[in-house]
Amino acid sequence: MKLGVFTVLFGEKSFEDMLDYVQASGLDAVEIGTGGNPGTAHCNVDELLASEEKRKIYLDKIHSRGLTISAFSCHDNPVSPNQAHAESSHEAFVKTVKLAELMNVPVVNTFSGTPGSNEQSKYPNWPVTPWPTEYSDILDWQWENKLIPYWKEQGQFAKDHGVKIGLELHAGFLVHTPYTMLKLREATNDAIGANLDPSHLWWQGIDPVAAIKILGKQNAIHHFHAKDTYIDQENVNMYGLTDMQPYSSVQSRAWTFRSVGYGHSEKEWSDIVSALRTYGYDYVISIEHEDPIMSVDEGFQAAVKNLKDVNIKEAPAQMWWA
Repeated sequence: MKLGVFTVLFGEKSFEDMLDYVQASGLDAVEIGTGGNPGTAHCNVDELLASEEKRKIYLDKIHSRGLTISAFSCHDNPVSPNQAHAESSHEAFVKTVKLAELMNVPVVNTFSGTPGSNEQSKYPNWPVTPWPTEYSDILDWQWENKLIPYWKEQGQFAKDHGVKIGLELHAGFLVHTPYTMLKLREATNDAIGANLDPSHLWWQGIDPVAAIKILGKQNAIHHFHAKDTYIDQENVNMYGLTDMQPYSSVQSRAWTFRSVGYGHSEKEWSDIVSALRTYGYDYVISIEHEDPIMSVDEGFQAAVKNLKDVNIKEAPAQMWWA
C-alpha cells in the first residue's frame, strides 16, 4: 500500500511548498480539498475545470515529485435542511466529480449528510436512539425521503463519470457505521463506498479490523484515513461516548483525536494494515492530522514514522512453503 496525506493541514503552505514537504517526508500520494469543510487551499476547482493546460501543469507538479492524487475531498452536508448550504455542498460535489474524471482521480470523498426532521426543519437532526418512537420515525423519513433519493442520483452520476465516492463514516451524519454504509450502498449502487477512518470507529466501540472485514468483503472500502483516537475511560464514566464538550477540552473529554500511534498501539495499527491487505484494499493510507496537543509538523511526522513501521508496501510473495 502507498502512504499519503490529506493536505488540508498544510493549508498555509503554497501548493509547491506543500508538495515539496510531502515528497521530502517520503510519502507517495496527496488527498486534496476541493470545497466544503476541507476548503480549496491547494486547488482552484473552477480554474482547473476550465483549462486543460492548467490541469496538465497542476498534475505535472505532482507527478514530477513522484506523487499521485489519491482522492479529491469535499466533505459537507448535501442534504442539509438549510437549502443554501445543501446547494453549495451539492455544487462542490458535482464539480469535484467532474474534475476527478478529467484528472483521472479515482475517488471523491465526502459525508453522507444529515437532513432535518421534516420539510420545515431549519437544522440537521441526527437521531441516535429508537425511543421515544418519534426518533425512529424521523430516521425512517430521513432515509426514505432525503438520503436514498439524493445518493441514488449522485451515485449514478459518479458512476457515469468513472468515479468512486468515499463516504466518511462520521458521527453527526446518517452514514457513520458499517451497517449504515452498506444499507446506503445496497439502496444505491457500488460507486458508493467508504472512506474508512478508524478514529471514528474506536470511540463508537467498533473494532476497525472487524469493520475492515465487513466492508472489505463487499469491496466497499474506496479510501482510507489514518487517524487515531485516545479514549479516557475516567472521562467516559462522566460524560459518555457522545461527549459534547469541545475538542479543545482535552483534559475532560471522553475521547480525543490523536496522531497515529498515540491512541492505539503499533500492534493494533499493524493489524489494521494487514486486514486492509487481506480483505482487498491495496490503495492509499492517507494521514489525517487533527491532534490537539501536537504541532502540525510533529504530529504529521509521528504518523509518517509509525505508519512506515507497519505498512505493507510490496506485493505478497508466492507461497513457496505450501
